[in-house]
Amino acid sequence: MTANSLMAQYYAQRASAGILITEGTFISEEAVGWVEAPGIWSPEQADAWKQVVEAVHAKQRTPFFMQLWHTGRASHSDFHEGASPVAPSAIGIEDSPIRTPVGEKKPRETPRALRTDEIPRLVEDYRAAAERAKLAGFDGIEIHAGNGYLLDEFLQSKTNHRIDQYGGSLENRFRVVREIIDACSTVFDRSRIGVRISPNGEFNEMGSPDFRETFLYIAEQLDDYKLAWLDILDGLAFGFHELGDPITLSDIREVYSGRLMANCGYDRDQAEKAVADGLADLVAFGRPFISNPDLVERFANDWAFNEPAPQEVWYSPGPEGYTDFPTYQESEEQSLTASAR
Repeated sequence: MTANSLMAQYYAQRASAGILITEGTFISEEAVGWVEAPGIWSPEQADAWKQVVEAVHAKQRTPFFMQLWHTGRASHSDFHEGASPVAPSAIGIEDSPIRTPVGEKKPRETPRALRTDEIPRLVEDYRAAAERAKLAGFDGIEIHAGNGYLLDEFLQSKTNHRIDQYGGSLENRFRVVREIIDACSTVFDRSRIGVRISPNGEFNEMGSPDFRETFLYIAEQLDDYKLAWLDILDGLAFGFHELGDPITLSDIREVYSGRLMANCGYDRDQAEKAVADGLADLVAFGRPFISNPDLVERFANDWAFNEPAPQEVWYSPGPEGYTDFPTYQESEEQSLTASAR
């Protein structure tokens, strides 16, 4: 999908955030695996994103980052004209079905393992996507390496059974992420590159027995990069694999001295405590921001939230449940108008 004017309206409505990060955006056609999600692999897509960035920056000069995404094994051949989805190893998701481009749910498929000689092309896809994001006007990028998508699959021993330089040891499993950061840092300064990881998550059937060793190693390695932030889904609201004690912000703080973004299921009080305790520098909000475009102002003034949209409209293509939520002030004005009649 190409970015459109409705997306420009959506993000501009939420420009009071300290930082905005886009939805996951596909770096290539191979990366696609979600219905109606946008891409950044063509000049036309980059041009379409310009209207979104300009709408945000015209309203408020909020730093706006694009999240770069490859779904890996969490895709389906129906997205790729019959070609198999790709992954580090030929290990599929077994239980949960996938919604295909025509809207029907189908069983998951066994992915094709990427050849070693394909990895440089994958790295270049990320670099080229970062370059197009910069041309579109974005202030930086976030590399999505969590939630059971391609880069998470490389990082975790459960899904990476490779015997080349991209599998086996912690160093090897981290290698592709390192190469992608290095490539993208030729486009953006590292201070404008964030990385997302999800050490505790079970989404897309993830969770490795050595998860604590793996993700503390990753955080320690990323500390050398002086990134914009490390976005860690430490919260358990999205599901926990229960393979040991969950990794906490405190655990990450022991090995990572840069900016930490806490994520997943936080409310205002929890967020304020994480920041006050020095465990997080930023806290991400997703679902509350969908139904409350003025979430920052609601937090600041202790205003009530809007009712969230029903889940059946979350992924619909129109404005319902997307751009039709009023701000608190708009709701108050509507109430006053109604009472005056």
